Amino acid sequence: MISRREFLGTSLGTTAALALTPELLRALQQPGGQLIQRAIPSSGEMLPVIGVQFGNSASQDPAALKEVLKTLVEHGGRFLDTMHQSMPGVEDLSATVVTELGIQNKLFLGLRALPAGPPQPGAETPKAKVEALLATFKVPRVDLLQLPVQADPAQFPVLQAMKKEGRIRYIGATVISKPLYPQLEALMRNEPIDFIGVDYSFDNRSAAEKILPLAQERKIGVVAYFPFSTGTLFQRASALPLPDWAAEFDARTWAQFFLKFVVSDPAVTVVRAGTTQAKHMLDNIGGGIGRLPDEATRKRMAALADSFPGRPFFK
Repeated sequence: MISRREFLGTSLGTTAALALTPELLRALQQPGGQLIQRAIPSSGEMLPVIGVQFGNSASQDPAALKEVLKTLVEHGGRFLDTMHQSMPGVEDLSATVVTELGIQNKLFLGLRALPAGPPQPGAETPKAKVEALLATFKVPRVDLLQLPVQADPAQFPVLQAMKKEGRIRYIGATVISKPLYPQLEALMRNEPIDFIGVDYSFDNRSAAEKILPLAQERKIGVVAYFPFSTGTLFQRASALPLPDWAAEFDARTWAQFFLKFVVSDPAVTVVRAGTTQAKHMLDNIGGGIGRLPDEATRKRMAALADSFPGRPFFK
């Protein structure tokens, strides 16, 4: 699979890719622009639309991840999502980076409660897990506590009680598989949740059929996962030039093009874009600054996505 670094080398030329410094990326961004913010439907609290997760980073250098997080915060971002289905080490590494930087009060932390599936004998209780997270991240409360849709539904009342106690601010349910969308829809209708997390990208628009409209109807915030389709979008775009009409909504790189498609959906509250490099974080920030595509342009973008070579990752 081609990485973004390799993609930039093929699309901009090796010299340009090596010169893609934070200074150059700042020049590419909207001058003086600020990150767009969206209201969390259940509270009205404003949240910048671009967030981050240290995806596939359990073995990454903490110093590099600190630069990623500092870049996010310095440019107005707040959302750090530590949830990872297959790499629990991401959570511990995220905690190390956050606490060593001492910027907990500048972040909106999205954390995970317990794994998917029924409770196991001797397993940590939801309340004990939340308390452990609070201690690990050295915070008095969790901003967003997320459960996968396959989790034991008996956890929700426990988390709701902790929300009333002020230990949790928002509760969410997550899914990254279309076959599980019906379970997510049921939770959205039957549980008083504040957020959902769902896979949604330029070439993976399945969530827009039912999930995103239901989120708007139920006043539930949306964390959009995998806006780059786990990086495969860069591979599919590697032989294509960025369309000239991308300038109409201030997209100066493919990453910004992909992100602005997701951000421009009115149901989306924040986009979680995984990266382990500060220059990519800065590029991503540009995806939440400036103009956004209108509905006609979104349809044009969707048509372009359907014409891309290769198979979408989520289909």
